[in-house]
Amino acid sequence: MFANENSSMNIYNKIIADKKSNKKSFALLIDPDKQDKKQLLAIIEKAKNAKTDYFFVGGSLLTNDSLDLCLKTLKENTTISVVLFPGNAMQVNNKADGILFLSLISGRNADMLIGKQVITAPILKQSSLEVLPTGYMLIDSGKPTTVSYMSNTNPIPADKETVAACTAMAGEMLGLKLIFMDGGSGAKNPISEAMIKAVRKSVDVPLIIGGGISSGEKAIANCRAGADIIVVGNAIEKDENLIGEIADAIHNY
Repeated sequence: MFANENSSMNIYNKIIADKKSNKKSFALLIDPDKQDKKQLLAIIEKAKNAKTDYFFVGGSLLTNDSLDLCLKTLKENTTISVVLFPGNAMQVNNKADGILFLSLISGRNADMLIGKQVITAPILKQSSLEVLPTGYMLIDSGKPTTVSYMSNTNPIPADKETVAACTAMAGEMLGLKLIFMDGGSGAKNPISEAMIKAVRKSVDVPLIIGGGISSGEKAIANCRAGADIIVVGNAIEKDENLIGEIADAIHNY
């Protein structure tokens, strides 16, 4: 009925292989709304020099048609894997290599748990994208974020490590292949090491951490706590030179 031929799962296999060898990875988050082509090309060069492992592309709210141009620019100028980090079902595009197929397991909004996924599934089935089933967990970062507002969900309180651990366990048991803990764009505080450690002890799947990471020191602390992939976006938008600092810290961990 459908024709998705993307069965090699190259991105997922790399993530698993890196986890087994304790190799930490750096993902640079690109919001297509926030960079014009000139800015994006400059970021790409810095990302290549820093040996960035992945580009995550997307945003909670895209206000123009910049996604297609952003992906085209990335694919024409780098061989770094490009993974969609979609804020909604409209952010699906075959120019990327893969997609984080997110289920917002920290919230109680049925649309974000499964509703939007039902709408998107037949589109993905026909696409060439590598689908990466991901349990997405919002963690309170000290201030309201765009993603918590747009998803109409409350984040897990920052001091509730047991709640986070049990949520991640449930996601793993439901068959999700990755867990992504996120403080949200512009997070005031990074996710605590205690919470990352609690989740790491509770699940075997690769753990992605994002939100509030603005230095190599913070990135290393998250790696030490159990993160497999560190995602940085907002801090890079403010200072592109952080790309090299954070990437070096992660890769030399």
